[in-house]
Amino acid sequence: MTTRTNHSPWLSILWILCLAIPLVFLLTASGGGMHSMLWMWIILLLCIYMIASMAVAGRTAGRTDEESVADDGVRMIPDGEQPPAIASVMDVRVATRQQGVGLFRGRLNMPADQALKKLESELGENAVPLIQQDDELGTAIVLMNRATDEAMLERPTRAWLHWLLFALTFVTTTYAGALHQGVNLWEQPGAFTVGLPYSIGLLLILGVHELGHYFTAKHHGLNVTPPFFIPIPFALRTFGAFIQMKSPTRNRRALFDVAVAGPLAGLVVAIPALLIGLQNSEVLPPETEVASGMLGHGTSAGSSILFALLSKIALGEQLQDGYLVQLSPLAFAGWLGLFITALNLMPIGQLDGGHMARAMFGRRVGETIGSVAMWSLFLLAIFVWPGLLFFALFIFFIAGRGTPPLNDITPISSGRQWIGYATFVILAMILIPLPHKFWQAADIYCPYL
Repeated sequence: MTTRTNHSPWLSILWILCLAIPLVFLLTASGGGMHSMLWMWIILLLCIYMIASMAVAGRTAGRTDEESVADDGVRMIPDGEQPPAIASVMDVRVATRQQGVGLFRGRLNMPADQALKKLESELGENAVPLIQQDDELGTAIVLMNRATDEAMLERPTRAWLHWLLFALTFVTTTYAGALHQGVNLWEQPGAFTVGLPYSIGLLLILGVHELGHYFTAKHHGLNVTPPFFIPIPFALRTFGAFIQMKSPTRNRRALFDVAVAGPLAGLVVAIPALLIGLQNSEVLPPETEVASGMLGHGTSAGSSILFALLSKIALGEQLQDGYLVQLSPLAFAGWLGLFITALNLMPIGQLDGGHMARAMFGRRVGETIGSVAMWSLFLLAIFVWPGLLFFALFIFFIAGRGTPPLNDITPISSGRQWIGYATFVILAMILIPLPHKFWQAADIYCPYL
């Protein structure tokens, strides 16, 4: 997952940990019943309040002193006060200023890419121009002062921090993988190798996913950090990884490329890991009691189209009607890779899929798709699988709204469009269960439908 932010990445991690508190309570609370659920929801609401408070504080802190005392009203900018650089690229019809941000609406007299280069060369380093679509007048140029704290974002990368977080995540996931095999590394530290298949598999998937973002961003000349891995002491023992984008993307092409590179790179590792892991998994006959918990549970191969196809390729005739698959640690890491890819490809806000939708369809259509996807996720969590509620809330508060590129006008190429369509087809294949009429043909049975 990529994040575009002007605050410390530790604030994002704090948000994630706040969302994790209710899940920890739910997993550790003894017994069930109305009392435990009531406390779980109380804690959840408190965490939501904390996150909302931090978001407001972050926005307030990001404003300059001049902006804080400025009148919120909109002022018209007379022709004589408009920057000559704007007039050289646009036939300005309406020019306004609000809180130090200039908005110039009209029609460009040259291609958007050329206009952006001309604006940057003439305005200098103290201003940031954004070229966006305008529903009434065709084009809008948003002229902002460069953030006063941008020098902070140019600080050299602290390699030791990234390696430390990676090492801690390796330890926590190795511990989780060993628990999957019935080994407690606190009691048997010498048996750590039993936890390596899950740990190495999962970290490779997460790492390659983020490195796909990282190297593509570098290719487009963006200022970006190496991956931050997030270790946690419960459940899967990691909340994944993310990179921090320190500079805006120049155009929709770069926005699309950076977004799509991560999920596709992660799948290059997740699919082989799942295929190899399935060959070491156990096929269970109907009515067999299977292990429960976060790792190693019995899984129906028909739970998704893509998982069904991979299961049939790996297991062949062993997988008969009504049978379940007891996932091996490596297979479970591969299954998690599919799940993580699906979450990132949701076309919402700053998720990879949200950036892709904006680049493919533009701001208005992309935001509409994001709203529909967000509400669909909540409805699925309420009526289909309650376990999705945590991830829906996580996405709702963390994903936010997509960050526009500097040139939000020039469309992406048809080749990129087709890659985007194919990637969203993969998302559908991960999320949609295998249709019932295909079960017999595929010799796969899904007992949950």
